[in-house]
Amino acid sequence: MIDDFAEQIKRLAYTYVKNWAVADDITQEVFISCFKNIDHFRGESSYKTWLFKITVNRCKDYLKSKWFRSMVPFRGDEKVEVAAGLDEILVQKSEGEEISQKVLSLSVKYREVVILFYYEDLSLQEIEELTGIKTETVKTRLRRAKLQLRELYKEVD
Repeated sequence: MIDDFAEQIKRLAYTYVKNWAVADDITQEVFISCFKNIDHFRGESSYKTWLFKITVNRCKDYLKSKWFRSMVPFRGDEKVEVAAGLDEILVQKSEGEEISQKVLSLSVKYREVVILFYYEDLSLQEIEELTGIKTETVKTRLRRAKLQLRELYKEVD
């Protein structure tokens, strides 16, 4: 199971926390939690949806944490060198990099549905189960996210 979903979970976590090291930690926490609670899996959804729900909850917990909120914000004019892993290199290729960066610049509520729908190929129903957001709201957020992305592309031209 780890081999099947680890990369997807790590990418999903990254879309929330925007830090590969933290995404790695969250991925490990998700699998530890999964193995500890596998007896509680009721089979009402797929393993993928269940793991994604755990991931989303872990990410939201991290973003709400006192430690995260107390961090000094990073200023854009500072230079930081990061050792790029294979995942980072793949995500940041040419046009894919531009799209990824624009998607990551969206607010969490729009970024979340875009990633789950377009990148993770979840259905609207699966997104509703995963996030607890009604299907109509998911559709609205997808539509608004697309409009925001179009505006971001117009700014570049």
